[in-house]
Amino acid sequence: MTEQLRERLADLTREYQLGEAQLRDVVRQDALLRETLLRISGAMQVLEELCQAEEAREVPQP
Repeated sequence: MTEQLRERLADLTREYQLGEAQLRDVVRQDALLRETLLRISGAMQVLEELCQAEEAREVPQP
C-alpha cells in the first residue's frame, strides 16, 4: 500500500510540475499577445488619424 501511495504521489508531482510549466507558457503567451494587440491598436489609431487628416484636406472649405 505504501508503495502505491508513493507512486501516486510521484505521478501527481510530475503532473503538477507539467501544469506549472504550461501555466508559465500561457502567461508568457498572454503577455506577448497583449503587446502585439497594443502595437496593432496604435498603428490603427495612427492610420485613422491620417485618413481623417486626408479627408479634411479633400473637403472644400467654403
